[in-house]
Amino acid sequence: MYIADLHIHSKYSRATSKELEPEPLDAWARRKGIGLVGTGDFTHPAWRAELRDKLAEAEEGLYPLKGAGPDAPRFVITGEISSIYKKGGSVRKVHNVVIMPSLESADKLSNKLAAIGNITSDGRPILGLDCEHLLEMVLEADERGVLIPAHIWTPWFSLFGSKSGFDALEDCFGSLSPHIFALETGLSSDPDMNRLWSALDRYVLVSNSDAHSGENLGREANLFEGTPSYDGIFDALRRAARGEEGSGCTYRGTVEFFPEEGKYHLDGHRACNVVLEPEESMKIGNICPVCGKPLTVGVLHRVMALADRKAPVMPKHDPGFVSLFPLPEMLGELLSVGPKSRKVQERQSELVRLFGSEMDILHTVPESDLRQHWDA
Repeated sequence: MYIADLHIHSKYSRATSKELEPEPLDAWARRKGIGLVGTGDFTHPAWRAELRDKLAEAEEGLYPLKGAGPDAPRFVITGEISSIYKKGGSVRKVHNVVIMPSLESADKLSNKLAAIGNITSDGRPILGLDCEHLLEMVLEADERGVLIPAHIWTPWFSLFGSKSGFDALEDCFGSLSPHIFALETGLSSDPDMNRLWSALDRYVLVSNSDAHSGENLGREANLFEGTPSYDGIFDALRRAARGEEGSGCTYRGTVEFFPEEGKYHLDGHRACNVVLEPEESMKIGNICPVCGKPLTVGVLHRVMALADRKAPVMPKHDPGFVSLFPLPEMLGELLSVGPKSRKVQERQSELVRLFGSEMDILHTVPESDLRQHWDA
């Protein structure tokens, strides 16, 4: 079993840690227990040059740090692209994760994107590019390229977002819709929420951290079993989308953040410090009770609007999921201090030294072993 976090960012994206470089990412992946991590931001030429300088190809399509040893975490070439464009009479703002099988194919796609807009000012470029056209360009650059709609329910920048998204995937990706087989749930939703809408039955659900710092790596992630390889990973996801079992690399589901903790789970108006359940918002016409401006309709409300089921229905052979609190938050609760406090950091480092990675501590180490140490 190994853990994969495919959607992260580098130091070249806005509002991200300057320590998001290959060496610290390798160290954080080891600490978190992540065997496969996305590079993020491959469209940025300086980041791509750094990746080429510091990574070596190992298994097909996967890259460890040069000289890092056979058990080092692997990187896969990924990036997030923000498409802002007009379609169907409305302005659309959709984020997509793109995964490429090699740095060479990433070069080819990036060169195409550079002809459309500025890809050097931000690791997550903002382009006036229709999502269907983006997917077409991905497949033209390399037929093994993959596009996964990112955090699909986020209000402002997502496929189904209440502020700028679509009511059907086909309205976004048109004739190329059959090439979409996976959807990213985002921090504010989980598989149970997504399985309230039958239109999503034919897609496999994935989860990633969208980390802007090493500390947040793996807060959501994917579980695979078998020998990792680029084609193996995405063949496994395609089989899962079709409800098929298979040999070789197998998809085993997701590690989820509790959606109630997500930034956009409920409705609200941040400027007025207003947070409301969907039922409350609907009673007041989705208008802020403080200032009278429209509320931001959150993820739960948007899911309820499109759902056609009262209870989730899991597709055949659905791999399931597990919900976990981040270790620093759990330790902060136990120690009655903040999750970023020195006391938490010291205890966290001690636990990792004794029991392995953070994911091991949260997911596999017996409670009795942890309790024996904690009570000592």
